[in-house]
Amino acid sequence: MKVIDTYMETFLRGSLVKLRKVTEADKETFKKIEDNMRSRLLMNDGLPHPPTDGDHEAFLNAVSAEKDDYLFAVEAVESQAFIGTVAAYAFNWKNGTCHVGISIGESEQGKGYGTDAMSVLLQYLFDSININKVKLSVFSFNMQAIASYQKCGFQLEGTLREEIFRFGMFHDVLVMGITRKDWQARQ
Repeated sequence: MKVIDTYMETFLRGSLVKLRKVTEADKETFKKIEDNMRSRLLMNDGLPHPPTDGDHEAFLNAVSAEKDDYLFAVEAVESQAFIGTVAAYAFNWKNGTCHVGISIGESEQGKGYGTDAMSVLLQYLFDSININKVKLSVFSFNMQAIASYQKCGFQLEGTLREEIFRFGMFHDVLVMGITRKDWQARQ
């Protein structure tokens, strides 16, 4: 069964991170990451209000592979520390599309973990689930995230003009996507 052993050694692993299920031990760190207001302002289009512990519990309890929502813990390979989450959701099985999102703790940002985690998720979606196109939305002022998504192969597909109100003014939301063909050409 060497082929299965090899597969299991590399499944959901990148060079910097591995993806795994979110465990009870991750919950306190998850709350700290998601409570970080700087990060919330970059990823959540709702009112910039701190979530409650109940909000976090409700979110974690609502995510289920049975509902076609896939949330993975992002674990740094070297330290084996939980550093964030990456998710695939809003699957359209007829058309082979889904949306993705990522949240990496502020202290771990800018180190390549997010780009590696997104690349691992894309490989999973294209090679294991048979998705043809992956989409995401990102605020136009989140330059670090945009650069990371471009490194993964995402391309700008559209701009939702003045879609979000932040910092006293309206900003655009960028819609980005990557197809299986684009992903395979990069491999």
